[in-house]
Amino acid sequence: MQQAVYRILDANLDRAREGLRIIEEWCRFGLNSTALAEECKKMRQELALLHSWEIRQARNTPADVGTELSHPQEESRENIDSLLSANFARVQEALRVLEEYGKLVVKDMGSICKKMRYRVYTIESQLLSRDRHQLLKKSSLYLVTSPAENLLAIVDDALRGGLKLVQYRVKEADDNIWLHQAQQLRQLCRDYGALFIVNDRVDIAFAVDADGVHLGQTDIPIGLAREILGNQKIIGRSTTNPDEMQAAIAQGADYIGVGPVYKTPTKPDKEAAGLEYVEYVVKNCSIPWFAIGGVSIENIREVISAGASRVAVVRAVMGAEQPGLAVRQFLNHLEQTQALELAR
Repeated sequence: MQQAVYRILDANLDRAREGLRIIEEWCRFGLNSTALAEECKKMRQELALLHSWEIRQARNTPADVGTELSHPQEESRENIDSLLSANFARVQEALRVLEEYGKLVVKDMGSICKKMRYRVYTIESQLLSRDRHQLLKKSSLYLVTSPAENLLAIVDDALRGGLKLVQYRVKEADDNIWLHQAQQLRQLCRDYGALFIVNDRVDIAFAVDADGVHLGQTDIPIGLAREILGNQKIIGRSTTNPDEMQAAIAQGADYIGVGPVYKTPTKPDKEAAGLEYVEYVVKNCSIPWFAIGGVSIENIREVISAGASRVAVVRAVMGAEQPGLAVRQFLNHLEQTQALELAR
């Protein structure tokens, strides 16, 4: 029995250390993060100390039936996120095995590996949220979709134009339509390296592994959405006045929508918050924000003059003859503004 347990420990110590090394290399060379790379290295070294001579001696690779087992998902990775997610899962599963089997034969291995598993969870949250939040901060244009027969074609053209942030919004639709279109849009955004956010529906966002959810004032609390989706996902909140802005920040929103700046048929029941609210947010908001509501190519300069460097649009792109061209026009205006801010 003891030899079998040692073989299990040997395999999983190797598995955990290999997975940590893969994560460490991205932290080191992909993110240039000394702190994250050092934490991964420290855990690898701690596991090496547990990998005793007795455990190594139990290894019997020729007799290991698991060496021939594989799964098609292991043959390829979609992107860096999928590679990291797979290796975080690998490390966490291995640590759980070490935690349980280690209790049988090695003093303190169970408690050591349990604590380490939670350290890995923390790194995962930090790492997988880092790229999302960096892209959110860099995104100056946010497309909120509206129902359209050629929805995928419109979004595809917009993404070709340089768009990096898409919100899927549909108010009246069967849940199966919600789910199917969200899956298609999520994959399309991943193909272009863009963020994909679901409006209102936390359940749909969770089901399709979206990058986050956007909540209105009457939707579920931000904290509950965070519990469901996890700390690594993006959560936005619509705001129409300073009180709602302050509440969203206090509750942990990652970004806010600011508006409607102008009266818009997209929100017929909402009075325009106006440029005065934009000017207030410029001076008082500590998180990324997007001016939204009736923003168009015709009035974008006015919105920028009020202090906005990020805008969200619906009709200006969804209804454009050439969505990609409309995106490029918006980005040209907004990027000039961001360049001026960096130069100051």
